[in-house]
Amino acid sequence: MSGSGQIGVVELLIFYGVLLLPLLMLWCLGLKDLVKNLLVGVGRMTLQLAMIGVYLEFLFAQNSLVLNLLWLAIMLLVANWHILSRAGLSITSLFMVSLFSVFFGVGLVLVAMIVLVQPEPWFSSRYLIPLAGMLLGNCLTGNILVLERFYSSVSERYEQYMGDLLLGASRLEALQPFIRGALKSAISPLVATLSTLGLVALPGMMTGQILGGAEPVDAVMYQLMIMLGIASSMILCAIINLMLNIRVSFDRYGLMDFSMIKAESR
Repeated sequence: MSGSGQIGVVELLIFYGVLLLPLLMLWCLGLKDLVKNLLVGVGRMTLQLAMIGVYLEFLFAQNSLVLNLLWLAIMLLVANWHILSRAGLSITSLFMVSLFSVFFGVGLVLVAMIVLVQPEPWFSSRYLIPLAGMLLGNCLTGNILVLERFYSSVSERYEQYMGDLLLGASRLEALQPFIRGALKSAISPLVATLSTLGLVALPGMMTGQILGGAEPVDAVMYQLMIMLGIASSMILCAIINLMLNIRVSFDRYGLMDFSMIKAESR
C-alpha cells in the first residue's frame, strides 16, 4: 500500500494482545463459554483469512476467468449452505430455491457494478472477487434473518394463520403479516446503517481505500456504489427467497410442510 505502512507478522501477533482485557473481563463475569467461543472464532478467522490471503495472491496473479468463476461458485454455494443452516431450515429441500435467489440478486447487482467500474479485463480478480464477497456477506445476513423470522413467526402463530385461511383469505393474504414482519426485521438494520453512515463511523471499504492512499472523494464514490449495491442485492435476495420458500413450503391449500424446519429449530 502506497499510502500507509506495512504491518509485520510479529507486530500483528503482538496486537492480538488487545483481546486479553476483554476476555479477562468476560471470564470474571462467569461467561466462560463465551470466552471459549470467542477464542475459537478468532482462531478460525485467523486461519481462514491467512489461507484466503495466500489464495487470493495466486488468484490475482493468474487473473483467469475460469478460476474467478470457480471461486465465485464456491463462495455462492458456501453462503447458501450457511443461510439455510443458520436459519434452521432443511438444506436438502430448500437448497436450490435459496441458491437461485442469492445467485439472481447478487449476480444482477454484481454485473451492474462491473459495468460501472469498467475494470480491465472485465473479470479482473482484484475487482470481481472483493465486490462479490461484500454483496454475498450482506445477503447472507439478510437472508438468515428473513427466513428465520418468517418460519418462526408462522410456527408460533400457526393457529392465527389457519384461522385467516378458514375465514376465506388466500395463502398470500394470510401470510402478509408474517412476510412484512420478516422483511422488516431483515432490512431494518440495513436502514439504520445507511442512515448513520459517515456520521457515526466511516465504512470499511472507504477506510481501507483512504489508508491505501486514495483521495477521500474517490473513496466516497466507491463506498456509495458498494452501499447501493448491498442494499439492492440484499433486498432482492430476501424477497425472492421468501416468495420461493412459500411456494415450496406451503401446499395449494395453504398448509405448511413442517419438515422444512429442522426439529431443533421448532
